[in-house]
Amino acid sequence: MFYDTAMMAADSEGRYMADVEEGASVAVTRTRAIYERIRREIIQGALPPGEKLRIEVLRTRYNVGGTPLREALNRLSTEGLVAQSDQRGFRVTPVSADDLLELTRTRCWINEVALRESIARGGQDWEEQVLLALHRLSRVPVVVDNRMNPEFSELHRVFHGALLAGCGSRWLMDFNDLLFDCAERYRNLLAVIGAVRDVHGEHRAIAEAAIERKTALAVGLLNDHYEKTSGTLLRAIEAGGLTGR
Repeated sequence: MFYDTAMMAADSEGRYMADVEEGASVAVTRTRAIYERIRREIIQGALPPGEKLRIEVLRTRYNVGGTPLREALNRLSTEGLVAQSDQRGFRVTPVSADDLLELTRTRCWINEVALRESIARGGQDWEEQVLLALHRLSRVPVVVDNRMNPEFSELHRVFHGALLAGCGSRWLMDFNDLLFDCAERYRNLLAVIGAVRDVHGEHRAIAEAAIERKTALAVGLLNDHYEKTSGTLLRAIEAGGLTGR
């Protein structure tokens, strides 16, 4: 009798714990889904710089509860995509020339370390992935209807990630991904994009230098690539040519 009672109690506790774990898993999934959606809309410019992120408005817009929404916004604030103030709540982080300059400098620093390590450590698999990413990227136009081509944006991310993937550091790669997304937000805010650069040529030159283990040349070309983009964006900021300002 005692054994049966104990077994029933254990089974009941087991079911309870499973329900708790399942509930926690659902909450985590819900928070991650809303985090990824808001993050994507910020990077794409659908949520423009400086826009207030009112909890009640967002709950209705995304059909989600307040708790996962706040958790998602707190996570985005740690990434610098959302600004948080005790008095004013949440808002999309504004863009500025100073922020863009700091972002560009930091990308150059981090990418130089990662690219040097990739060139030193990367083997045949790394080379093949770089060439494959370059080939796929070169087949799509940068601009469609005077806007950044979404397909190019995704393949662009893959190419730059492939260049650094041989570095052997997950931390460097994670930081690079965050910096790439912050820079992508600026690119997507350009009101009109003019095809004034041979971007595919720049990518090809960077890839060839990296694979040929010409480290100084590859780093210089990559930094120049970032600084050219930054220069275009800075001119747009000065001329008021970024949407959502």
